[in-house]
Amino acid sequence: MPGKIKSITNPALRLQILSPEDVQRIHSATLEIIAQVGVRFPSHWALDLWEQHGAQVDRETFIVKAPPDLIENALKSAPPVYTLAARIPEQDLPMDGNHVYLGTDGCGVEVIDLYNGERRRSRLQDVVEIARIADYLEEIAFHWVALSAQDYPAETRGLHELRAIWENSTKHAQTESVYNQTEARAAVEMAAAIAGGRENLRKRPVLSLMQCTASPLGHDGGSLEAALVAAEAGVPVGFMTMAACLTTGPATLAGTLAVGNAEVISALALVQLAHPGSPVFYAAAQTASDLRTGAYTGGGPEDYLFGAATNVLADFYQVPLSMGSFATGAKQPNWQAGVDNSLSTFMACVAMSDMLLGVGFLHGSRIWSYAQMLLDCEIYNIVYKMMQGIPVDDETLAMEAIRAVGPGGNFLAQKHTRKHMRELFVPQFMDRRPYNVWEEQGDGPQDWALARARQILEKHQPEPLDEKLSKELGRIIAAAERG
Repeated sequence: MPGKIKSITNPALRLQILSPEDVQRIHSATLEIIAQVGVRFPSHWALDLWEQHGAQVDRETFIVKAPPDLIENALKSAPPVYTLAARIPEQDLPMDGNHVYLGTDGCGVEVIDLYNGERRRSRLQDVVEIARIADYLEEIAFHWVALSAQDYPAETRGLHELRAIWENSTKHAQTESVYNQTEARAAVEMAAAIAGGRENLRKRPVLSLMQCTASPLGHDGGSLEAALVAAEAGVPVGFMTMAACLTTGPATLAGTLAVGNAEVISALALVQLAHPGSPVFYAAAQTASDLRTGAYTGGGPEDYLFGAATNVLADFYQVPLSMGSFATGAKQPNWQAGVDNSLSTFMACVAMSDMLLGVGFLHGSRIWSYAQMLLDCEIYNIVYKMMQGIPVDDETLAMEAIRAVGPGGNFLAQKHTRKHMRELFVPQFMDRRPYNVWEEQGDGPQDWALARARQILEKHQPEPLDEKLSKELGRIIAAAERG
């Protein structure tokens, strides 16, 4: 069982959310924004790169205005296909536009304790335990650092989190918790140790970095520089816009798409100007601000539309997409969580987003729930089954079995039934019990999901990391902490 990865591939269902004309208009608007309004790059390293390539740079405001041809030509050097490597090659993830891989989400700051149910601050041990459960689940293809190790220093917290994942899982690690040059260099050194050297890391990147933009139309300087360090080593890097209608984006969806698109592709272009051909990806988790509070919603029809539309834009630029899915705004695993996570995941999958993020989170990526993690995997399994469509051929039409049974018969005893019955979806957590049994027993999906998480954590032992390698990761972190 452990070692398998379940991904959606060769889908039977497709969706067209934006026409080619729509995409071209958004692209043109994006280029106009970058050229005439500008994007903020608060890093002298980034400003130097832009200036060297002919962009207009204002060093007082850090605003860069780059001509359309500079952006378009830079993006052409980004590879459309590459692989996110794992500790074991069988779990490598081809970023080829024909797979949908599921990951956890991050980087939350609270967790609902698996055993006592109390909500508390997150710590490194939580990162360890989530990694172990995710290592076991075949639905989870890669790790985002799910929770912040708040019991460790902020300056090197991201490194401790990565070590915890590599020591407790063989799957690919993607972090959004490395924010500066120093930490990025240490993370790359750790990844090189895992991969077996710098050249091997370039061939098989066991680490990828995600950085968030600073909407509207801005970036974080440390994050930019961390991305440049990673790209130099061949580690894939992506930038995620979280622009929200009304506050950090216009009230309209198309306008917010254009703002977020300007943030992401300007950063990807910068990386390509610095290191042409380095692997990059588009990332997005756009939403609409709540009309009553102005808060980030983490769910709703705008999120689902953004999820599908952003994939079309990533395809237009011929780079993979990491898409915010799941991560409901609900406070507990309930009706709202089911609606949010089912629709967001279906829309992202039918548009064939490469990487889906969000498994396990409540309250808009703030609170980790083990029950939600398992229930989200069930949602993914339902979508996985739907994406296979309905194959129609001589075998599936079952004419021989139909003739044998005839009117008023029963198909249970047919050889054809025995052959194909296990192809039907069997839920782990959907409640299909008779009403009286449900009424008498009084438990339900959330109880079952928690019990399953505890069982996995207590019984599953991931393939261990070599002790010498673990000590080497510790040495690298200690050197980073000494400065």
